[in-house]
Amino acid sequence: MAGPLTGLRVLDLTRVMAGPWCTQIFADLGAEVIKIERPGTGDDTRYWGPPWLADRDGNETRESAYYLSANRGKHSVTVDLSRTEGQELIRELATSSDILVENFKTGTLAKKGLGYNDLVTANRGLIYCSITGFGQTGPMAQDAGYDYLIQAQAGLMSITGAADGQPGAGPQRVGMAVADLTTGMNAAIAILSALHHRNSTGEGQHIDMALLDVQVSWLANQALNYFCGGTAPTRTGEYHPNLAPYQPFPTTDGQVIIAIGNDGQFQRFCAAVKQPALAQDPRFRTNPDRVLNRPALVELMSEITRSRSCRDWLDLLRELHVPCGPIQDIAQVFQDPQVLARGMKIEQEHPEIGPVPGVANPIKFSKTQQEYPKPPPKLGEDTTTILERLLEKSPEQIAALQQQGIV
Repeated sequence: MAGPLTGLRVLDLTRVMAGPWCTQIFADLGAEVIKIERPGTGDDTRYWGPPWLADRDGNETRESAYYLSANRGKHSVTVDLSRTEGQELIRELATSSDILVENFKTGTLAKKGLGYNDLVTANRGLIYCSITGFGQTGPMAQDAGYDYLIQAQAGLMSITGAADGQPGAGPQRVGMAVADLTTGMNAAIAILSALHHRNSTGEGQHIDMALLDVQVSWLANQALNYFCGGTAPTRTGEYHPNLAPYQPFPTTDGQVIIAIGNDGQFQRFCAAVKQPALAQDPRFRTNPDRVLNRPALVELMSEITRSRSCRDWLDLLRELHVPCGPIQDIAQVFQDPQVLARGMKIEQEHPEIGPVPGVANPIKFSKTQQEYPKPPPKLGEDTTTILERLLEKSPEQIAALQQQGIV
C-alpha cells in the first residue's frame, strides 16, 4: 500500500539539514520529492566528510554520511538557478507542484523571480515554505543562520552542560543539530496544516519558518521556569531542574539512569531497596520536597545503587515499573533489542553503489505502509527522467540544456 502522502509533489530547493530533513519526511510518507541541486557540486553536505559510504566492493564512494542521513527517497535534478533558463525550469516545475520548500537567505529567490508572489500567480494552490535562520522579518532577517549559532542565541547552550563549579563546566552545544532538525519537523507540520487549509479553500500560502523561532519555542518548560520563577535557568548537568530523582546513579560497573516522575514510583523504588522509611522522610515525601533536598537524596540513593550492577538495577526496577535505563553509545543503540524490534535501522539497495544504511522514519501507521524504495540519489541522477516526464522536454532540448551547463 502506498504511503499516506502519495500523489503530492514537493519541489525541494533546500540543502544542508533543516530543509532536507523536512523534505525527507515527505519522501518517507510517499510524496514525490524533486531535489534541485547545483550542477557539478550539488548539496553542500555531499562533501561534509569523512566518513564516506563504501560500495559493495568496499571502495570509498565520496557519498558523505551527512548527506545520506537526510536525502533518501528524493529525485536529484541539477539546475543552475543563476541562469535565466534554469529559473524558467523551476517555474515550470513549480506550476505542477503542491509544495515548494526553500532555505535560501531571505529575498534571494525573489530576486530571481522565484519568490512566493512570483510563483503563486501560476499556481494558486502552491504551498511555499521558506526556512531561514532568523525569518523573513526583523533586524536579522538578512543574516545567515547556522545551527550552532542558533543554539547559542536561543539560550539552549546556557542550560546544556555541567553546572558551574563542576568539572567541565561551561555552555555546551547539543551533540545533534537540534535547531535544524526541529525546524525541519515543524516545517513539515506547518506544510501539512497548510494542505488542510488548501483542501478547504483551494488556496496555498507562504510559510515563514525560522530556526531561531523554533529553538526559542523548544525551550518549553525552561522558558516557563524563567517566566514563573523570575530567574534565568542555568546548566544543571546530569540532573533535571524540576524532578528528583531524575539523573544517572553509580553502579558496580557504570551508571544507570533512574527517572522517577511521580511519588508512587519513588515509593516503589524505596520498597524495592528495603528502605520504606526513605519514602516517608519529610525531605523526600513529594517531588517538590525531593527537588529542594536533591543533594541529600542523591547521596543516599548513590550509596544504595553502588551495591549492584547496571543489569541488576534494570531488571529489578523495570519489573516494578520504576523508569530506568542504560547510557548507551550509538553502536549499542543499534544493537538494543527494543530498537531492533521497532525496525529503526533500514538498508536500501542502490543499483550502482550497493547497500545504503539509514535510520527509519519513527512514524508507525496502522493503515498505510512505510516503504523506502529509493535511496539517497547521486548528484543529478534523475535530471533527464524528470525533465522528460514532468516538463515533456525532448532529448534534443535536454541535450542543449546540458551542453549550456544549465542542467
